[in-house]
Amino acid sequence: MSRGFKLSILAAAVMAVAPAAQAFEAGDVVLRAGAIHVAPDDSSDVITVGSVAALGADARVAVDSNTQLGLRGTYMLTNNLGLGLLAATPFKHNISGAGDIAALGDIGETKHLPPTLTLQYFPMKSSSAVQPYAGIGVNYTTFFEEKTMLGELDLDDSVGVAVEFGVDYMLNEEFGLNAAVWWADIDTDAQVTMADGTKTDKFEVEIDPMVYMVGFTYRF
Repeated sequence: MSRGFKLSILAAAVMAVAPAAQAFEAGDVVLRAGAIHVAPDDSSDVITVGSVAALGADARVAVDSNTQLGLRGTYMLTNNLGLGLLAATPFKHNISGAGDIAALGDIGETKHLPPTLTLQYFPMKSSSAVQPYAGIGVNYTTFFEEKTMLGELDLDDSVGVAVEFGVDYMLNEEFGLNAAVWWADIDTDAQVTMADGTKTDKFEVEIDPMVYMVGFTYRF
């Protein structure tokens, strides 16, 4: 067997096992789906009634984590810039007492949707199968189905800055793997109406979550 023929066979074998180096180009639509986890870095103001800390000098609330199905899409404006949109099935968070009312445990719950629009930068050439990216944009979070054992709970919607970092690894021209992380500035003003009609003062709850996602990429 000639040396040239052997080299041809070796090259063909390498091509067969190597991932297709096919990344994103202007006009492409890239869809990603997978598990998305929201981990709040939460804090809240002290709950007061008429500016008086009626529930305790350090009566606050905390928000727990939740995992849902994440859906994301990117439209490539150029070979290196994309417009990304994050969506997900509604997140459900338990709200618990903190500080002086920590012993109450879970005192309520809420659901929210966090659509996030970002401008993404892809630094690698379009020939690379590995495509890291970074993005910055705006998050809009709307709360609904708020509940509390204390009475009625109202949470204002939130608008804030969001930043993201991620990477796609394309297995072929269409399919790949994805991992990404975000930070979002999510703050809401909360108010509780007690069973006797007494209203708390509005108090700020800072959620400011880290958001993690792993899943699959489809390009078309």
